[in-house]
Amino acid sequence: MGSAVVIGASGGIGRALTEQLAATGRFDVVHGLSRKPSTWPDAVRWHRAELTDETSLAEAAGAIAAEGEVSLVIVASGLLHGEGIAPEKTFKALDPAVMAEVFAINTIGPALAAKHFLPLLPRRGRSVFAALSARVGSIDDNRLGGWYSYRASKAALNQIIRTLAIETRRTRPEAVLLALHPGTVATGLSEPFRSGEPGPGHFDPGDSAAHLLRVIEGAGPEQSGGFLAWDGRPIPF
Repeated sequence: MGSAVVIGASGGIGRALTEQLAATGRFDVVHGLSRKPSTWPDAVRWHRAELTDETSLAEAAGAIAAEGEVSLVIVASGLLHGEGIAPEKTFKALDPAVMAEVFAINTIGPALAAKHFLPLLPRRGRSVFAALSARVGSIDDNRLGGWYSYRASKAALNQIIRTLAIETRRTRPEAVLLALHPGTVATGLSEPFRSGEPGPGHFDPGDSAAHLLRVIEGAGPEQSGGFLAWDGRPIPF
């Protein structure tokens, strides 16, 4: 199966994905990319990289390429809130610096990851490049408004994935590129916005990761460029 790469491996979903991929034993090695080192199983090789630093992505890709082909890449990073950053409830709260930071992580970063990691996928045989999106990035499904920066950055990510899929199909016809909605996951990203009672589509990171890996495993080239939920159902753009 070659190797697997998880970008954003230190996050809640990213760590769960990395550990579950390593536990399958299906990959020669699982590469976990994050800003800071952490304790990992023996099957995981850590690389320092961050989405806002293209040089670090290029260096990590170069080191991984030297070890052979990559059959799976997952970008598991995302930014919804942080120091000085919160989802906007009204257009009056729009701040260009905040918007730029959210887009840098949610849209530009995954695009740069694709720039450096898509060339590592084999030209023949099935491979997957997936990035975590969000249902609120669906333009058609927007019923509540608000959350301008996050919604727009994820909608833009979906377009990036769709466009990458069209181009990649020309040289890697069996590759599958996906934007994935992981559900509402009990991580620091969603903590301030989760309701008290869990419902359908609410998971801990391990369960969300397991659902996502099943979707990745079952997706074929005909679904490349698609936007899929944790249960495999397509989400309208």
